[in-house]
Amino acid sequence: MSKTPTSKKGFKKYIFGFWLLFLAGIFSILFIFLLASWGVLGTMPSFEELENPETNLATEVLSVDGQTLGKYFKENRTPVNFEDLPGHLVNALIATEDERFYSHSGIDARGTLRAAVFLGKKGGASTITQQLSKLLFSDPNKRGTFSRVIQKVKEWVIAVRLEEQYAKNEIIAMYLNKMDFIYNAIGIRSASRIYFGKEPKDLTIEESATLVAMLKNPSLYNPIKEQFKENSLNRRNQVFKQMEKNGFITSKVKDSLQELPLITNYSPEEHDDGIATYFRAYVQEFMKDWIKDNPKPDGTSYSMYRDGLKIYTTVDSKMQAYAETAVEKHMKNLQKEFNRQNQNNRTAPFRGIDASEIEGILKKGMKNSDRYKTMKRRGISEDSILASFNEKRNMRLFSWDGPIDTVMTPRDSIRYYKSFLNTGMMSMSPQTGEVKAWVGGVNYKFFKYEHVRQAKRQVGSTFKPFVYATAIDQLRWSPCYEQPNIPYTIPAGRHGVTEDWTPSNSNDNYGGMKTLKQALAESINTITARVINSTGPENVISLLDKLGIDTSKIDPVAAIALGTADISVYEMVSAYSTFANKGVHVKPYTIQRIEDKNGTILYQHTPQSRDVLSEESAYVTINLLEGVTRFGSGARLRTNSDYAKNSEVYKRAVTGYPYAFENAIAGKTGTTQNQSDGWFIGMVPNLATGVWVGGEDRSVRFPNIAYGQGATLALPIWGMYMKDVFADETLDISQEEFEKPEYLSIPINCDDFDDEESEEEESEIIEFEIDF
Repeated sequence: MSKTPTSKKGFKKYIFGFWLLFLAGIFSILFIFLLASWGVLGTMPSFEELENPETNLATEVLSVDGQTLGKYFKENRTPVNFEDLPGHLVNALIATEDERFYSHSGIDARGTLRAAVFLGKKGGASTITQQLSKLLFSDPNKRGTFSRVIQKVKEWVIAVRLEEQYAKNEIIAMYLNKMDFIYNAIGIRSASRIYFGKEPKDLTIEESATLVAMLKNPSLYNPIKEQFKENSLNRRNQVFKQMEKNGFITSKVKDSLQELPLITNYSPEEHDDGIATYFRAYVQEFMKDWIKDNPKPDGTSYSMYRDGLKIYTTVDSKMQAYAETAVEKHMKNLQKEFNRQNQNNRTAPFRGIDASEIEGILKKGMKNSDRYKTMKRRGISEDSILASFNEKRNMRLFSWDGPIDTVMTPRDSIRYYKSFLNTGMMSMSPQTGEVKAWVGGVNYKFFKYEHVRQAKRQVGSTFKPFVYATAIDQLRWSPCYEQPNIPYTIPAGRHGVTEDWTPSNSNDNYGGMKTLKQALAESINTITARVINSTGPENVISLLDKLGIDTSKIDPVAAIALGTADISVYEMVSAYSTFANKGVHVKPYTIQRIEDKNGTILYQHTPQSRDVLSEESAYVTINLLEGVTRFGSGARLRTNSDYAKNSEVYKRAVTGYPYAFENAIAGKTGTTQNQSDGWFIGMVPNLATGVWVGGEDRSVRFPNIAYGQGATLALPIWGMYMKDVFADETLDISQEEFEKPEYLSIPINCDDFDDEESEEEESEIIEFEIDF
């Protein structure tokens, strides 16, 4: 039966209509894409924005040996170049996320068609370039089906433009640098460091696969979340399967890789975590001041948290690690002994003060707390604020065995934290001024107050070398110059003394004649009083000023000779370094240079130095200070005695003994009244290091001088640190003698001293310093 002309006409009309609709649809789609590219459907990135997409980049703090000490960030992102990515990471990414990446121009037609036909059940169609466009330019706040469709269209257009703008390898690097792996791991470098504790170039193939597995959903496939570890392992093994499918690995390699366990090395990068936390806090303050004074060329301010600056510091990561290790070992040990001695102390952790004074300390602690300040800003009454300190609440407390979760009143927590001894330590190069290590306290997360530069404490006998150096430089006194060890009075009206001043020796030991070298080694107060009476306190203060110490609050009175002044660790190490640097003071510094994200140098340090002492005077002072570590309160650095090892003080508090150094060491211990502060500052020819240890309040202290002296509180940190530093030959820390001037007119060889001690003499030295 043949078709009628009418039916044929109707069929043609149907065919025509179909093609008309099809072409209209095609042209409509093309028109939508054109509208999107013209910006009609919403703002599109300009050429300049495509060239420099806006990205928050972390500012990185780098050690002198090229290690990352820490970062400042809103987003913890530090970009890497494609050349720094391992090949297996790139292969895993392409195999899993975009098999035809190198053959398409931003849009994968085959993938798009497959996704449309199977409604996404056999995989999505989004290419790496599309995902990058979404990460860079999408508005995450878009809601509704229509808005999402328009957003998708814009992503396609941007993807094509990105392909025109960038090489394929650049797109891969940009994508991996932009991806958020959570836990402050934004970008592949942060992810590598946080999840595996290494740089991207050092990743193994299974580690690369684990990170690529996270791209689909960094939370659901997170390798450190216990509930998602199995998901992560299965997804990682799927990445291996995709790599095999695409010819990147063989079936045999795939099978062996899939058998490997899921292993991570979680290394969080919070602002309070990691190495050199106190130092990084100091650098942060430095940067705030620098940013105020150094705007960008367009007049806007640099951002420490978004502009990807690189701060190159003087700190050596290995020396910093050795310093922190020494601090942790000794302070943990010392705290244990301190707690033991406080078990029967009714006013613990305080000593020598009454209940009203303790209440004053606690109330001051409340008013200095963040809780008090926050409630005060909210307009809450004083009585209500103070009452809140007696309400129990959940809190996490510091302990040397790890954080403690407990229930406690804020008032009791203040008293708890007052019981901890704290420390400050700095190490620097006398010749260059470079600060090599900086430890501002025992734990930055719980103790924010910094004890290298911020805190100033009484320095005790570590002040005496300044008095002796003044006498050597101005009066030409020799270390062999003898003085009587008998009580000495500076009368009222002389050197700022308001009434007759007769200082006593710490051990109440008098009699005989002592050379200056002996007097300093044994820290004899009576002879130091004689010295400052001859030099005058004004001349000593003048020397301090030249050595870089703030003298604005140091009165020109004779009592400063015994260390009544409050001075920071930073200033003390800076000043002592002058003696090791032949009388030339080089101002310590921490920042070598600052660069922007493109490597342009924005700041370069300029060294600052001045001549303070003659080379001869500096060397003679060093010679005096060497006596301290050979025959005086610092002698335990050299001894290796059974007598000491069996001493209760040594066994309980002199951590790391014996140190058994044989090289030249110039140094001085310091102990303040009632054992509130313990100091040791020691030098070798190319390194000066100072340590302070004490309680936050002066009434937090050991009950006796055997445990409370600088040789017990501070010296062990120096000893353990230097043992590690000397053992690391890459650091090239000198164990040689201090360089002697060619011409030396001041006699330094005294018959009273013999550099080779006998075993009997060694025991006498140990007894002296324990009793001191």
